[in-house]
Parts: sequence; structure tokens; C-alpha cells
Amino acid sequence: MKTLNKEQQSKITPPQALELLKAGNTRFVDNLRINRNLLQMMNDTSDGQWPFAAIVSCMDSRTSAELIFDQGLGDIFSIRLAGAVISDNVLGSLEYACKVAGSKFIVVLGHTKCGAIKGACDAVEMGNLTGLLNKITPSVFAEKSVKENRTSGNSEFVEAVTNLHVEKSVQAIMEQSKILRDMILNAEVGIIGGVYDVETGLVTFMEHTMILGADKDIAVAV
Repeated sequence: MKTLNKEQQSKITPPQALELLKAGNTRFVDNLRINRNLLQMMNDTSDGQWPFAAIVSCMDSRTSAELIFDQGLGDIFSIRLAGAVISDNVLGSLEYACKVAGSKFIVVLGHTKCGAIKGACDAVEMGNLTGLLNKITPSVFAEKSVKENRTSGNSEFVEAVTNLHVEKSVQAIMEQSKILRDMILNAEVGIIGGVYDVETGLVTFMEHTMILGADKDIAVAV
């Protein structure tokens, strides 16, 4: 399977981009990954790249987006940092991916058993990590469904905070980047949140977080 070229990328619509990711994850779960000639892909992308999607995910060693979505060299942008938190650097990277490089879909991907989420649940403080975890803390406080044992030792609480953090991250992108917000509301790019299960390999897309076009009732700062 060859990598995308500029013409092929330009013909992919945002809904098609999401379907490509979903199909890739199905192949990954079923252990039916496409046999790719990575050396050929390296040669094909030596003069340029045309990824169809951008994935914001955690640095966790189990959550490589290329593997999870069964994609090859040049197919997706992968932006990885602990907790998949949204920062100015992440927003700038996404703006480049979509506005400059032509990517058609953004996925904010959390995952089960996330160490950063657990650290935020336990109010861990350690050097520069403290500031990073503070970006997750609002989701810890906002999560109200779990009343007891609101610590990393409660998997139900960790999962609930993870889901809420993904939702808030999608919202943060819409609120903090006019470039991306305009592209999304104009249906040039789509965005969705999802959670990867480190035990099964399955990505559960949070359909209620998907935004594509201005027909969805969303509250963003404009």
C-alpha cells in the first residue's frame, strides 16, 4: 500500500477521514494490519507529506497512533504528550496540520489506565509535571458522578475523569484556536474525542463530541 499524495489527500472529505481511522482501528484489533513497504513509503514522502488526519494522544508507550489506527509513514500527524493535554504548542501543531498541510480530521485520544490522569486524580506534584497535571485537574473537580474513593485507586473514577478530560480538550481546541474553529465550523475539518482501551486495542469514539460544520449546538468563545 502506497502513501498518500497531495491529490489523493485533497479528495478525502472529513467524514471519509474519520472512516479511514475507524477502519484502521478495526484492522488493528483484528490483527489484520495492512502489509506496507515502509522503505518505499520513506522514499515516497522524502519530498513532502500529505497526512489526512492529526491525532493528539498521550505519550504512553502503548498508545502509538500509527499502530492503533494501522497507518503508514506520511498518513497521519501524531502529536503526543502526557495526558494528551492541550497547550499553545499543541494548538500551533494542529493549526499547521490542518491549515498548512491539509489534514481533514482531528482526534483527541485519551486512553484507559492513563498515568497522567491518575496523577491528577491524586494531586501529584513533581517538578514540571505539576504544571502539566494542573491542566487535567479541572476535569477531576468537574467529575461529579463518582462520590467515594476519588483517587487513582478507583478505576471507575479514573475512567470518568478520562472521558471528561477528552471532552474538555475538544472544547479547548474550539475555544482557543480561531483558525481551527473556523475550519471546523465551515466543515473543512472535523474533530472528535475518543478513548483507547489498552486491554482490547479498541478506540471508542465519543460521537457526542464530534463537530463538523455549524449545524451543531456548541458553546465556544468567539
